[in-house]
Amino acid sequence: MRINELLSKQAIDLKVNVSSKAEAIDYMTRLMEKSGNLSDRETYKKGVLAREEESTTGIGDGIAIPHSKNAAVKKAGLAAVVIPNGVDYESLDDEPVYLAFMIAAPEGGNNTHLEALARLSTMLMDPDFKDALLAASSVDEFLKIISDKEDELDGKKEEKAIENANTAFRVLAITACPTGIAHTFMAAESLENKGKELNIPVKVETQGADGAKNVLTAEEIQNAECIIIAAESKTQFIILK
Repeated sequence: MRINELLSKQAIDLKVNVSSKAEAIDYMTRLMEKSGNLSDRETYKKGVLAREEESTTGIGDGIAIPHSKNAAVKKAGLAAVVIPNGVDYESLDDEPVYLAFMIAAPEGGNNTHLEALARLSTMLMDPDFKDALLAASSVDEFLKIISDKEDELDGKKEEKAIENANTAFRVLAITACPTGIAHTFMAAESLENKGKELNIPVKVETQGADGAKNVLTAEEIQNAECIIIAAESKTQFIILK
């Protein structure tokens, strides 16, 4: 499943003007309802707000990814907004949010949509991709930017698998999130990117709602110099080997 299969034109607005986080969330839930993903907007909205009470989904760098997995979701979907003037979203870096993707995930059922949502989370770690979305002049252009980026990632997926099979990792990590939809994969991408920057091979196992991916092997754990465990927001443990 690709991201654009979850994101309809009706659920995208590139010129949103809101004055608060609450307004932004309310607006996005209305877009989600408009796209036909919800059976009860208020119930879904309560789920989104409950998630925000655990910790903000304003992840920093001008991005927010509010989400909820509950019974009010008829089918998995996304809503996307660009907020040209920004909005105070109580983000982790205390900076305004300019781009937000809202995720609706159905309670129970299969999780075939989670791979696409994980891919979106990873893509948003690329500042050039984010900037291109912010500069999109039309909904069609916005969707094409996403589609082109997915094509690029699909091409690199096999290369990464081959590279991992022939790499001795100095640092291993496990990332997890209570919902397993976004932060798990964004944290993994951030760790891998920092490893490349420092020329330190890093392998990250993700533990999300669709189970464990890129699982660490016993041999890798035995040979690693360090293991980082990031589970639940703002909690990190480092085990030196």
